Amino acid sequence: MKILVTGGAGFIGSNFVRYLLRSQKDVELFNFDKLTYAGNPENLSDVADDPRYHFVHGDVNDRRAVDRVFRHGFTSLVHFAAETHVDRSIEDASPFLKTNVLGTHCLLDAARRFRLSRFIHISTDEVYGNAPAGVSFTEESPLAPCSPYAASKASADHLVAAYANTFGVPAVVLRCTNNFGPFQFPEKLIPLIITDARQDKPLPIYGDGMQERDWLFVEDYCHAIALALETAELGSVYNVSAGAPQRNLSVVRTILRHLGKPEALVQFVEDRPGHDRRYALDSSKIHRELGWSPKVGFEEGIRRTIEWYQANSAWLDHALSGEYRDFYHRHYARRAKTIRT
Repeated sequence: MKILVTGGAGFIGSNFVRYLLRSQKDVELFNFDKLTYAGNPENLSDVADDPRYHFVHGDVNDRRAVDRVFRHGFTSLVHFAAETHVDRSIEDASPFLKTNVLGTHCLLDAARRFRLSRFIHISTDEVYGNAPAGVSFTEESPLAPCSPYAASKASADHLVAAYANTFGVPAVVLRCTNNFGPFQFPEKLIPLIITDARQDKPLPIYGDGMQERDWLFVEDYCHAIALALETAELGSVYNVSAGAPQRNLSVVRTILRHLGKPEALVQFVEDRPGHDRRYALDSSKIHRELGWSPKVGFEEGIRRTIEWYQANSAWLDHALSGEYRDFYHRHYARRAKTIRT
């Protein structure tokens, strides 16, 4: 089986590449990645010499580069490549439209022309927007994105559905809750809190910290993607969630407890515009049809994640250099002017 993975040097993509190489001996993987600030070749340094793994530097918006890589004759594609950080989309939505919408369109055109047998599109729970109390979105729930990032992903979802309907592109869409685990770029909540708390830095928490998310350990998501790649019905959409939502402040307190750090590090800052209060997914469909369920609980996942960051300080130092540090100071320092205690 020969598979193309876009964005395989990112957080979830690199974990998936490693998962598939470990679990399937007959697989051959091509990783097509632009290597933006969050795409890090170090994420896959341990498999770089595996003869089944190939890296191709390229942009999903570059039609010539996409065509060249598609000529390797893939059976399937797993499309991770995306701009994903909501704060960055609020500051400038242009890269999100270019990569998430136009890049997906470029890949769909190639999948149609080269007649792939399966196109797995990695989406997000944020396309559904804010979930009212007591409501869990199903795959039939309407899309109501609230941020530029979520709108770009919802647009990509619609394009995928349209190409499946109009041209018969064999697509499957996965909409997942928040992932966490090793190799996550330290601008997202969990690695940011781990990184700053270890250095006793103030921990910026949006608003009152009562935003509710459902955290899934990345290894469990990789398993769900692998099942979809093998057995999902073409044209399907699947929600993927841990089924154990938590408030952001509770997540932060759990991390502090594991690290032995005081809650006095927490500092509440001005909430970001359009911040969804709650995400919640009903993932009974993927359990019923594909037999998937999460295996790693939140406490175990947090422990493993913290241990990984503590053991990989060199990776973290490299990730913290350059653009991330500039964005962090520009963004959070501005909001920290309105800190509440």
